[in-house]
Amino acid sequence: MDKNRLIEEATAFVRSELENEASGHDWWHIARVTKMAKHIAEQEGADVFICEMAALLHDIADEKLNEGGEEAGLKRVKDWLEVHQADNETINTIIEIISTMSFKGGNHPPMTTLEGKVVQDADRLDAIGAIGIARTFAYAGAHGDLIYDPAIHPREKMTKEEYRAVKTTAVNHFYEKLLKLKNLMNTDTAKEMAEARHQLMEDFLQKFYHEWEGNL
Repeated sequence: MDKNRLIEEATAFVRSELENEASGHDWWHIARVTKMAKHIAEQEGADVFICEMAALLHDIADEKLNEGGEEAGLKRVKDWLEVHQADNETINTIIEIISTMSFKGGNHPPMTTLEGKVVQDADRLDAIGAIGIARTFAYAGAHGDLIYDPAIHPREKMTKEEYRAVKTTAVNHFYEKLLKLKNLMNTDTAKEMAEARHQLMEDFLQKFYHEWEGNL
């Protein structure tokens, strides 16, 4: 198995699949998460190749981007890896990471491998801070959600199905997911990086409510 070739082919494949995605799960999200995953892996002593491959392919399997849901998405990833001659251990490791890393209402158990923790952290770091704020409103717009409605309250607990299906607002998403992510980071590297990004979101929300009320 030629690892460099596999990374190059995965990069080309994912870019062609997601470069026009407008919900915040586009190619540039993948590029940022992959760069972040490589950095965290190097700092934490994880397998950089596995982290890079899982980061590249993680949204190919996302149920939001597959009509057949998560199962169909995971099959796409597995089939692609098999066609491109990845070995069974690599395939199984990548599939395990991708299938368990998503937030889904906060209902998933902790990641079991260091590589899984690294990729999950990288993905979550891209969901917070300035980029996270931008992606939140892009996603809301793509799915017809309002920016904010004071009558619609954030949900405290929800099933995976409720997290995906029940209408919410962009601002509520901060409370339902994004503001929780700082305390859910796995690695010391990501925990340190998350602090400033989390504070930026807190500051943004404070300013948002100030302007919402029509204050000068």
